[in-house]
Amino acid sequence: MMSISIKTPEEIEGMRVAGRLASEVLDYITPFVKPGVTTGEIDRLCHEYMVNVQGTVPAPLNYAPPGYTPYPKAICTSVNDVICHGIPGDKVLKAGDVMNIDVTVIKDGFHGDTSRMFFIGAPSIQAKRLSEVTYECMWLGIAMVKPGVHLGDIGHAIQQHAEKNGFSVVREFCGHGIGRVFHEEPQVLHYGRVGTGEKLEAGMTFTIEPMINAGRREIREMPDGWTIKTKDRSLSAQWEHTILVTETGFEIMTQSAGTPPPPAIVLPKAEAAA
Repeated sequence: MMSISIKTPEEIEGMRVAGRLASEVLDYITPFVKPGVTTGEIDRLCHEYMVNVQGTVPAPLNYAPPGYTPYPKAICTSVNDVICHGIPGDKVLKAGDVMNIDVTVIKDGFHGDTSRMFFIGAPSIQAKRLSEVTYECMWLGIAMVKPGVHLGDIGHAIQQHAEKNGFSVVREFCGHGIGRVFHEEPQVLHYGRVGTGEKLEAGMTFTIEPMINAGRREIREMPDGWTIKTKDRSLSAQWEHTILVTETGFEIMTQSAGTPPPPAIVLPKAEAAA
């Protein structure tokens, strides 16, 4: 049996604060995401906002799990065919690009982890549809969350919706437990079979962050050791929230004034949990 931490009421409150602050970084940066700006400038602005305005620590900066070199930036910026862990730099955003910005802050020892998709100018029909379906996938996974549900039920709901719409689910990266530690048990796969995996209990906290490709699911790793792209160079999209399992369902811990509302496909369940 894996060891999944059950958070105390005090820890949950700390995570609510960290989650809200992570989401507020995305609110803050939204007006700056436009053609002509570099991903490095977006990183600089987010970093300064975290440190100088929020008093938070950017968790990715110098993060180095076993086998990795330290991650060099404060956020991840994954553009077009980048699935995840895109390193901000000199890339200039242009009209038609799509980008995921992934933010994790540490506040008083607790991590808040969230990401959103951004359109630079007008997106293509495919990019818009991929982002919408990925958002629905995340929320269909979230809507499954309550005590007694299996982790495989979450993955199954996500996989079914993605594949029904002609897209594919990345297998190599998944959601994860989170708290005082950036990545802890359990692993939250975005594919799976109903009734498999650990049973959820109230007090668990983890991310749901499906990575969905417009083409095939296979990946390729760039020489920097971090950036992951689609092998067939198709577009990829990702959305992410940090979730608390409550006694009766779920709570979104990464919410702020600018958080997009739930999609219509899950609205009744989302409203019931609010």
